Amino acid sequence: MQKEHFDLDLERAILNACLYSEDAYLSIASDIEVNDFSLKAHQEIFKAMIACINAQEPISVSFLKKHKELDEQVLNEIMATPSVVDLVAYAKELKEKSIKRQLLSFAQLLPSKINQDRSVNQITDEISKELFELSNRTHSKDIKSVEIVLNELLENFAKLKTENTNHKGLIGLDTGFKELNFATKGFKGGELVIIAARPGMGKTTLCLNFIEKVLRQNKGVVIFSLEMPATQILQRMLAAKTSIPLQKVLVGDLNDDEWERIGDACNEFNKKDFFIYDSGYASINEVRSILRRLKSGQENIELCVIDYIGLMMSDSSLDRHLQVSEISRGLKLLARELNIPIIALSQLNRSLENRSNKRPMLSDLRESGAIEQDADVILFVYRDEVYREQEEKERENKAKAENKSYQRTFIPNLKQEKAEIIIGKNRNGPVKTIDVLFLKEESRFADVTNESNFQEEEFKN
Repeated sequence: MQKEHFDLDLERAILNACLYSEDAYLSIASDIEVNDFSLKAHQEIFKAMIACINAQEPISVSFLKKHKELDEQVLNEIMATPSVVDLVAYAKELKEKSIKRQLLSFAQLLPSKINQDRSVNQITDEISKELFELSNRTHSKDIKSVEIVLNELLENFAKLKTENTNHKGLIGLDTGFKELNFATKGFKGGELVIIAARPGMGKTTLCLNFIEKVLRQNKGVVIFSLEMPATQILQRMLAAKTSIPLQKVLVGDLNDDEWERIGDACNEFNKKDFFIYDSGYASINEVRSILRRLKSGQENIELCVIDYIGLMMSDSSLDRHLQVSEISRGLKLLARELNIPIIALSQLNRSLENRSNKRPMLSDLRESGAIEQDADVILFVYRDEVYREQEEKERENKAKAENKSYQRTFIPNLKQEKAEIIIGKNRNGPVKTIDVLFLKEESRFADVTNESNFQEEEFKN
């Protein structure tokens, strides 16, 4: 026998509490909606209560009747219902039953959805989205009065004031770089952040630095690594965290002290909410489905990383630039839906190699129109010494081919070099160039400050 997912006594008790106390109504008004009540007459009474509040009138029988024609018998039953102590718990139970009823209705529509002439990925994505919206449904609506928006804004200001006591000026996730934090105010929920560079510049390394910083704040991270296996990702992060040269970590050539540091770092990572998807293939629909599922089960997920957007696939048969546009827009909408920042890595056009000044610009982005439009923040990674070393090798090879002697004019620093994080787009802040250090052996970027101080502050356990 099918269980009935409604409780009229529960509904009467909630309405009774609201009828005799405006404070009681306000304590649950943000948690329940009119349609959460199963009985039409109960819905009308709750609508009348909302009308009273909007008109700044008391919630009483006489004023309720002013706004709606109410069923007298139902109203009398509500007034005769014993009052409740824990109204919030009752409202939560009402919401549970309401969602279960909607899930049953949704299940009845599944056969017709499945029989539609669409791809499996399109159908499963639609089903996944509707289920996610049901499980995370709140009182929020797409259309809001300015009063509701202002209340949300004031609440957010109060929250930021409290949080900024320890993190002055930071709104979103700490990036680990002081000047980048100042320019962006951190990576914020709903933002699409693009990190772009030519191959070998270190965009994945920079992104792993961001991830390690977020994990250290005890916030969860999901990375879709379409190019690098999960083991290599962790090897790089371990090298950066422990300041042990990456080459030693890769081959396991470690002394007892280094093994102990690696073990401690592994234990730290083991306690974090860190998920790695490294199949080498992912469509925008798969990313949506996986991320929604993880987010619904792990509320602590605060950041998603895509490495990289050029390897993502689309289920459509459109031209590649239109597919990238579809993927880019999909990631932006997903960031807003889940209220987390999504960082997507991107390659740059090789045409910039022909310029004398090889610092990237927005026009260097592959399929730049779509990505530039959807992104809230675009960061370019630039290391001038990479090009200087390439030019040095070209001159040396040319001299050898002509049997000429050659004297090197550029000798790279094997431990560190200057690098730049170029903010090419910043929807809510300045565009500028930030000087940083690239620590080659440890495979990480660092602020241009006294390196020992940076290590002490930023990489302590």
